[in-house]
Amino acid sequence: MFSVSAVIMIAGARGSYALAGAVTATGLAATAVVAPWTARLVDRHGQARIAVPATAVAALGSLALVLCVRYGAPDWTLFAAYAATATTPNTGGMSRARWAHLLKGDAVRLHTANSFEQAADELCFMLGPVLAAFLCGALFPEAGTLAGVVLLLTGVLTFTAQRSTEPPARGRTATTTRSPVRAPGMPPLLVGFLATGAVFGSMEVVTIAFADAQGHRAAAGMVLGLQAAGSCAAGLLYGALKPAGPAGRRHPWSLAAMALLMWLPLLAASFTGSLVVLAGALLVAGMATAPAMVTGMTLVQHRTPEGRLNEGMTLAVTGLLGGIACGAAAGGWVVEHVSATAGYGVPVAAAATALLISVTSTAGRPAPDRDRAGPKPKPGPGPGPDAEDTLPPSDPSNTHPNSRAPH
Repeated sequence: MFSVSAVIMIAGARGSYALAGAVTATGLAATAVVAPWTARLVDRHGQARIAVPATAVAALGSLALVLCVRYGAPDWTLFAAYAATATTPNTGGMSRARWAHLLKGDAVRLHTANSFEQAADELCFMLGPVLAAFLCGALFPEAGTLAGVVLLLTGVLTFTAQRSTEPPARGRTATTTRSPVRAPGMPPLLVGFLATGAVFGSMEVVTIAFADAQGHRAAAGMVLGLQAAGSCAAGLLYGALKPAGPAGRRHPWSLAAMALLMWLPLLAASFTGSLVVLAGALLVAGMATAPAMVTGMTLVQHRTPEGRLNEGMTLAVTGLLGGIACGAAAGGWVVEHVSATAGYGVPVAAAATALLISVTSTAGRPAPDRDRAGPKPKPGPGPGPDAEDTLPPSDPSNTHPNSRAPH
């Protein structure tokens, strides 16, 4: 909700999608810097002790943005206020940490849980833009951000109040092992998340601009929601099918599907100019998102050193957020200087880049993908989704995986 609300609010008040895209990009870039430090604190002190105060700071940043837009503050204040939201905790990742704590050593059930979490994420991304666009259009431009603040505070407080499933804190010993950034196979994977994030960020800004050009700005959230709906459905199906084979081999194929389907919105906008046709294209294109994200996050879990899983997962989200920031800025620039239709070329290029990175890095790695030494977990009945390469930390109860956010 926050990024969609910010784009609508700023573009409506200042008349510039380039400014709106740059502001949201700055906030996401700040989050990319701050998030790993927040994750490290979660590793040391636990989820509840860190997430609650971090959420309070982020909420104050969102309220400051509303006041700056409302009262015509200088443009630089918008950047500063939105950057203050960088402390927003990654609740999706903390939830995945709890699954890893509860299902340690069970690769099949953990795959299903990760797929469910991705579907839940997409459900939020489906409903969030719809609600944000509706509130900003039906009530007042700041309504979406204010509602987002209430939901964020309520959700984090409710989540952290459930202490029975929270993995134990590791204290300072969580930082004694090698940084996840230096782990074998992690650098290209994180760069791939950067390119994938650019798909999400550019698609969001360009779709809002396209709907506005058609005279239906309030419908932008509904159209973006259809993309998330396709991903949500694909995530549930992907979790139920439990595909065989190592994640390292499945990752390039999932990105290839995303790169191919990202052409659909560009073709729909170019040849029809219809918002209805575009919505259908986004619904189909979104179906490739969840498998790519689930497989990528599985690889992050495999390649992150013991005791740093929360930080490793957060670095993946950092890559996504950095990509979303770059994609939002690039999409806003193309919309401003070329056209909204041409803007759909940005997610196509970003998806192709993610595929190229994955193919290049996979070609240089042995198969199956074995990123951490240790005994194989016992798979459930039948072949597991990653029976060949799923090697969780030796003590998953003391780790904290993290993941996307909103993309």
